[in-house]
Amino acid sequence: MSEPSPGSRPTLEAVATRAGVSRATASRVVRGGAGVRAPLADKVRKAVEELGYVPNHAARSLVTRRTGAVAVIIAEPEIRIFSDPFFSQQIRGISKELTAHDTQLVLLLLEGPGDHDRIARYLAGGHVDGALAFSLHTDDPIPAIIQRAGMPTVYGGRPSRPTADRQTVSYVDADNRGGARAAVRYLSDLGRRRIAHIAGPLDQTSAIDRLDGYRDVLPDGDPALIAEGAFTAESGALAMAELLERCPDLDAVFAGNDLMASGALRVLKERGRGVPQEVALVGFDDVDAVAATTDPPLTTVQQDIEGQGRLMARLLLRGLDRERAGDGPGPASVITPTTLVRRASA
Repeated sequence: MSEPSPGSRPTLEAVATRAGVSRATASRVVRGGAGVRAPLADKVRKAVEELGYVPNHAARSLVTRRTGAVAVIIAEPEIRIFSDPFFSQQIRGISKELTAHDTQLVLLLLEGPGDHDRIARYLAGGHVDGALAFSLHTDDPIPAIIQRAGMPTVYGGRPSRPTADRQTVSYVDADNRGGARAAVRYLSDLGRRRIAHIAGPLDQTSAIDRLDGYRDVLPDGDPALIAEGAFTAESGALAMAELLERCPDLDAVFAGNDLMASGALRVLKERGRGVPQEVALVGFDDVDAVAATTDPPLTTVQQDIEGQGRLMARLLLRGLDRERAGDGPGPASVITPTTLVRRASA
């Protein structure tokens, strides 16, 4: 029986010869197809292992019209992506799911308006099978770029504007409004009467939904008790200082995410305001690197960030499989639950 020459790449024909089957049978087993009797499939898999055969993905894509890659587009500057633990948790979830399905993650970063043209060309070039996009803003051109490219996509977070094919838009989001309601209701039940809110950037649906949840509980609340941040610790600190200047009698704060809560906590300590004795503080996200490491540990609304990343990837891959099989689109959207995690800050 002939062996591949040293330095040469084993071929599918060599696998078929070693296993004593036809090339078509070997190909079906390697591609994970059904319809091959177990003994023959075992022989093919043994031959693959012995020869060290690696499928030629470029050739496979000519047949399957799949590249085996998915673009992940985050509509934030690079410095934000690598400094905010929310993004690392979500990318970790996406990566785990794609890896489990032998699919490559291609991270596309946005630093400025010029990057939109680069991403549009890349998506239109057929380099990836689909896209996962999140942290979008109201005026973001990314959804339109994706739509023009005809790219199957799952969004992280509810898109702020409908597209022409609204019915087919898929997204994964947390119950932002319900989580915010739970946080503010908890603060109210503690007897706090001047509850402030540090909102995230109000050109993002997650921040809008959390502000709406705050207003659900406090429909007649003082507008001066609301300040807008940018989902960063620095913006949370600035917003907290602004709120203390306007409303020195505030006795509770619901921050739109944990990073802004950490910035608010720093300012409260600097101003000598005891937490939670004088001011109770609640965040949102329960990110690994923030909520449990603040002093005092942060009461916060927990969302399964990594799980949402996995779910986004799972929905996209499932949709690609259904599209290829001609079965139509998969589920349009999923809203995941949130839970209030009580710690020492409130």
